[in-house]
Amino acid sequence: MVAIVMVIAPEKFRDEELFEPLQVFQSKNIATQVVSTTTGQHKGVLGRVMTTTKTIEGVNPDDFDAIVIVGGGGSRDYLWNNEKLLELLKEFNSMGKITAAICISPAVLAQAGLLTGKKATVFPDDEAIAVLQQKGAIYLDEAVILDGTVITGRNPDAAKEFGLKIAEALGK
Repeated sequence: MVAIVMVIAPEKFRDEELFEPLQVFQSKNIATQVVSTTTGQHKGVLGRVMTTTKTIEGVNPDDFDAIVIVGGGGSRDYLWNNEKLLELLKEFNSMGKITAAICISPAVLAQAGLLTGKKATVFPDDEAIAVLQQKGAIYLDEAVILDGTVITGRNPDAAKEFGLKIAEALGK
């Protein structure tokens, strides 16, 4: 069975960027697990809650076909420079698996060195765009971009399309 691990910040994640792709994955019978930097209840910026039972440290890349980083302001605070997450992304990438991020979270992919020479999008935030460009990404202001095994989405409005692109890349 195809499986995806989704990573959210422990607070201030974008609700649509978690729940809309999650709905797409479930409709296509893709197993999903949501993890964060801590376990328990996490509240999105719009007030929706997601409960996690596993942290980033507990993720085994062998168990998943893709890793998806959800956006929102919490990403900058908790995920951009999370060493364990950066290592996990490098592992997924080296295994040829899908690595995806939306909103300001493509900056995490850039920090992990996965966007060098790749086309990518990010929320139109000066700091996030600068991180992508400093790390060698070819920044494009598009809704969703697939370049090799890397998928990036621009903002909450692109959440469903982002989820569909990931499912398609996984053959679903």
